[in-house]
Amino acid sequence: MSLTLKEPYAETRQLPREQAAELMDLLLIDTFSAPDPAIEEAWGREIDRRLAELESGQVESIPGEQVMAEVRKIVGL
Repeated sequence: MSLTLKEPYAETRQLPREQAAELMDLLLIDTFSAPDPAIEEAWGREIDRRLAELESGQVESIPGEQVMAEVRKIVGL
């Protein structure tokens, strides 16, 4: 008999909070530790495209401090 998602979920809810968090960390690491080659390749192309735009002067960068100041203003910090 195979497990349903409800069974391990119900058991996990009985764990102490620290152990449940550790289990979540392990699941996330296991799930996302090996990047998808197609996604990695797509990001590589995107990085190359953006770098070419910056180097050609087609776009200008915005200083990180300015970006963060605008974000803080938007979220009310």
